[in-house]
Order: sequence, then structure tokens, then C-alpha cells
Amino acid sequence: MENDTLSAAFAVFIDEARDLIGQMEDILLRLEAGSADGDDLPALFRCAHTIKGSAGMFGLEEVVRFTHVVESVLDELRNGAFAFDSDLASVLLDCQDHISGLIAAVTDGGEADRARSDALIPQLSRWLGQEASPAASASEALPQQEAAGDEQGVASPFWHLSLRFSPSILCDGMDPLKFINYLNRYGRIQHVETVCDHLPPLEAADPQQCYLGFEVVLDSAASAEEIASVFAFCAENASIVILPPHSPLAAFQRLIEALPEASGRVGEILVACGSLTSDELYRLLVLPHGGGEALPVEPGGMGEEAQPRPKREEERRPAEGGSVKVPACRLDALIDRVGELVIAGAGNQAQAAKAAHPAMLEAASQLLTLVEAVRDMALQLRMVAIGEVFYRFPRVVRDVAKELGKEIELRISGAEAELDKSMVEKIADPLMHLLRNAMDHGIEPAETRIARGKPVQGTVTLKAYHESGAIMIEVADDGGGLDHEKILRKAIEKGIVAEGANLSRHDIHQLILAPGFSTAERVTNLSGRGVGMDVVKSHIEALRGSLVIESEPGRGTTMRLCLPLTLAIIDGFHVGVGGAQFIVPLDMVVECLELPQCQGDVDYMDKDGAALPFVRLRELFGERGPAHPRPRVVTVSFAGKRIGLVVDRIYGKCQTVIKPLGALFQHVPCVTGSTILGDGEVALIIDVVQLIQGVVARDVQQRQRNAPAALPA
Repeated sequence: MENDTLSAAFAVFIDEARDLIGQMEDILLRLEAGSADGDDLPALFRCAHTIKGSAGMFGLEEVVRFTHVVESVLDELRNGAFAFDSDLASVLLDCQDHISGLIAAVTDGGEADRARSDALIPQLSRWLGQEASPAASASEALPQQEAAGDEQGVASPFWHLSLRFSPSILCDGMDPLKFINYLNRYGRIQHVETVCDHLPPLEAADPQQCYLGFEVVLDSAASAEEIASVFAFCAENASIVILPPHSPLAAFQRLIEALPEASGRVGEILVACGSLTSDELYRLLVLPHGGGEALPVEPGGMGEEAQPRPKREEERRPAEGGSVKVPACRLDALIDRVGELVIAGAGNQAQAAKAAHPAMLEAASQLLTLVEAVRDMALQLRMVAIGEVFYRFPRVVRDVAKELGKEIELRISGAEAELDKSMVEKIADPLMHLLRNAMDHGIEPAETRIARGKPVQGTVTLKAYHESGAIMIEVADDGGGLDHEKILRKAIEKGIVAEGANLSRHDIHQLILAPGFSTAERVTNLSGRGVGMDVVKSHIEALRGSLVIESEPGRGTTMRLCLPLTLAIIDGFHVGVGGAQFIVPLDMVVECLELPQCQGDVDYMDKDGAALPFVRLRELFGERGPAHPRPRVVTVSFAGKRIGLVVDRIYGKCQTVIKPLGALFQHVPCVTGSTILGDGEVALIIDVVQLIQGVVARDVQQRQRNAPAALPA
């Protein structure tokens, strides 16, 4: 861009354009599903209109050229010229994709795909009732409102622009003078009158606030829309009125009434500008006049006819609070520093405890409390709603369903559940694979569903919820479920399992996660190549998560992902085994018990009349240090299942800064990371979910050995 102000504004335009493109997709999908309300069609038009107007301000000609045709179709649609149908939905969704691509090309510095524009414009022309010219320009979108031959038209042959910017426009990174100077691209500025009536005394003025108004006279052959597009980026928080040459006196009368300054003062300004003569001002203030319209710039539809109105005082007052955009790298750096602060704080408290100095120990405790508060606030900055990912998928489901020839509804729940920003983008691909798999393999064809007494329309559910310090994400379908016999037969053919192997249902489910495994009879765009589920598994494991598969023949399949809420800092429970130190996620700890005497080799104990299985960490990790004569059992819970962890010592709660394991230790079972304790020692973080799953699988295998069962159906 030509200057720093417009460069900053351009970055904001890109973000806003992406948001508007996303809104267009959401509205189009609601319209196609029949769940739209009366505000959706006008909102859809405004999205395209705003993108085009803002793009015109930055000289993005191809965006303006193409979006103008889309806008014309949407204008006809909202005016009832034709009804919305599936064909129009498909074309408009393609257009929305193309606009997104044009914006992406601008962002990446690439070339705009004019060929794609030229291919889509003729498809849109069938709804316009005439051939839409690929060369259509933004200047055709809004007619100039000139009072041709009207005896009440003023003598001035120039445009008059009345500008009252938001007081906070400077804080938003924009300079009013830059917008005014930009008008020179469309003509020549004849006069600018600065309105200083609201400027406070110098000692009371805020240098970050804009107190000035501007009355501008412009000599231009441009259209009203081209002039209005200059202010599209700031129109939402500004009062802007544009009067064409030879406007009727009534339009100036409404302008005078709308402006916050006194009528006589505004009249003087208009005469000083040359927009009105003294005689015209006299006629205006003495005699009433009717007819004619001013052209205000409104956030809901730039250039649409509307009455200008004075802004209330609370609207002119700059908004307090608000939000600040911060680069993700700065947040990451902050979390790293907070992590080091946590380690230093824990070390400080350990030293104070060792010194047995009460005052020092109290100060260290207070410091640690403050560090915990800072940690929680820092982590909260990175938490975002998982709906940011979930709401990308309605379009995916719609397109895949059409490709497969199936009727599929996507139901979303728990979109408000929060997850670390660093993880949100990383789960998008696994969820995409799971959804496509559910639609392709899970949901049956219509004739099969009818034969089974099911509704023709299948359902795929995307659900998120928090549990025990983790986030659970479920992708479920009401399809036919996994065919266990077919999966096992295919695994034997591929040599994944031996002939005659007696596998549990859980083990059979795990086979579909093997690289290269697929039960599809033929290769399609969606499946058959044996990639997808193994990619899901590797992605989830890289995030220290787990994947559980549940399936009932004829009723459907549920893929349940378990992920930690954050990859940075957690509350931990410090335990010791021999000379080794371990951390258990505190959210999963239920209680601590003493291991009963004479347990022998039995791996379960009685707890409230029920068997509580447990795992001896000493045996699991091969620890050979001295054992404690009275071991403890830390009971942990996840997904409704409980197990015990047998340890030697319990140290209690501690803040845990998660450090990734090196490449040499990445495949160590039941360990999800490491941390540095306050005394400088390294402790391993226990993967409770993997431990519980291992205990469950162990119990299943023991039952199978005791009572061999036939292959599950």
C-alpha cells in the first residue's frame, strides 16, 4: 500500500473479508436447508456488497468485477425476482469459494484467477434475465441521483460530501485525511471545510480522539458508488452523506437537520464550500421543500437510499474496552516465559521449605499463588471455542453428501467448549477424515436405510464436551456400524493378523487404524486408498491424545477423541517410585489410599465392595530403586472408569510445565511428556488415558482366556 495507514487498514480488510465470506457460506447453507430467517437474504447481499465496496477502496479490480455480478444476483434474489433453489445454492457456493480464492491470491501476492471468474459469470447470468458481461464494473452498481431538469436543484456542479468520522477512528489505525486524499483518485477536490465546533480546550483534548468534521466538495465524473467505496472501510462507525451535483434543496435541508451542529452554522459552512449560494441558503432556511434524496453511506448497504440521522451522544462516544488483536507468536512467547516463571517459583518454594524459615516460606507461598493466577490468565488467552473448527464442516457435509448421492444431516453440539488455540488448527484434518469416513462408510444408501426401517436422511453428529481436564470430541453416525467379519477378513488378506486369530471387538476396531487398511471395494475420490484413519491416529497421538472406537452393527459408529486442553501448563500431582519422579494430571486424581497388606501378585483391591484394578508403576517402568514398605494407591478416573496407580511416595499438588519428549523417548508407553521440578529434577508425566485403556484391554484378554468366545458379529 502507499502508506502505513492504508497498509494497516488493508490487513484489517483481509480479516473482515474472510469473516464475511464465512458468513456468506453459513447463510447459503441455511437457505438451502430451509432454516433461514427473514434477515438472511439482506445479510447475504450486504456481505457481497461490503466485500466489493471495500475491495474497490484498495483497487482490487478483479474482486470488484466478479463480486459486482454476484451482488446483482443477490439484489434480485432479495427483491423477490426469483426463488432460492438448490441450483442457485450450488452456483453461489462456487462463487463464494472463488471470492475466497481471489482474496487469498491478494494476500499471497499471486495472480487473480480471471478465467474462473469468466467461467462463473455466465452461470450467474441465467438469474439476471440478461447476459452478464464479464467486463461489468462497479460503476454500474449504483446510479447517480441527479435532479435532472429539477428547478429545485442547486447550481453547484460538484459532489458534496459531509463526513463525521467516529471519534475512535485514530485508535482503529485509520487517518481521516487519508480517506479524503484518496478522493483525488476519482476527481479533484475543490474545497475542504474543517468543522472544529466540537474541539475541546487543548488541555482537555485526547490526542487519540478525532473531534473534527469535514465538508468536502469534489469535482468528479465517477459514479456515486465509486465515491462511496472510498469510505466503505469506515462507514460502519461514521456518519457519511454524499450529495450528487445539482442535488435538490430538500437533500441539503435533510443534511442540515441531520448534522449535530446548529442549522445556521451548517448553512455558513455550505456557503463557504460553494455547495450553496447565499440565495439558495435563504430559500432553504425560510421555505420548506420536498422531494429528492441524499445518498448516505450505511453499514448495512452502502449506497442504498436511507434518511441520514444525527448520531446520539452515546453513539459518538468512543467505545470503552473492546478487544486487541495480538499475534499468536507473542502469546506463545508469553506462555513460554510463564512456564519458566512457574519452574522458578516452584524452586523458590522448595528452597524456602528446605531453609525452614517461616517468613520466607510464607513469601514464597504468596509468590506461587500469584504465579498460578498469572498462569491461568495466560492460558486463558489462548483458549478459543472449538466451534471455530466445527462450523467449517456443514459445507463439507453438504458437498460430500451430494457427491455420494445421500441425504445427510450434520448435528453440532458443544461448539462453545474451549480448547488451546495451538490445538484447534491441528484437529481440523483428523475431524475432516472422520466425517468423510462416517459419510462414506457409515451412512448407508437410501434403499438400505429404508429396508432397515431407518429414515432416508442419515445423521452425523459432531459433539464436544469437557471431562477430567480433557476435551472429548465425538464423531458419530447412525449408519450400519463396522462390519467386524469383513474387517477381520481384510486384515488376514493383507497379513496384518494371522489366520484363525481370535480378536476381541476392541482389537478388531483398532485394525482400521492400520496404515494402508481399507475395506472399500473400489477407489473413489473419498476412500479406497487406505489412507485416512492412520493419519487420524498419528495426528491424535502427536497431540498426546487418544482415539476410542465404539460400534454397534446396524446402529452406527462413534469415534471418540480425547485431547488435553492445553499443551503448555497443567496442575499436576507429584508422586515418586524408587528414585524416579512422576506427575499425574490433577484433574484425573480422585483419592489416595493405602495399599492393603498381603496383596501378593493380585492386581486389584477391594474398594467400597467393588474391585478396583491397579497398575504398579514400579513394574511398568522397571524401576529398581528402594521400595517403600507401605505403598500408596492414587486412584484416577477417566470416562467413567477408575484404576489405581501404586506408588511409593506422595508429594502432592504442583504446577507442571509440559516439556515434549525427545525423539529417543517418543514411543515410551504410558508417558505423555516430561517436566522440570522445583529442585531441578526431571519428572515424567503419566498418560492416564492410555493406562486405563491398557487395563481395560487386559481385563478383556483375561476374560477371553478364561472363557473363549466366538467371533463377535
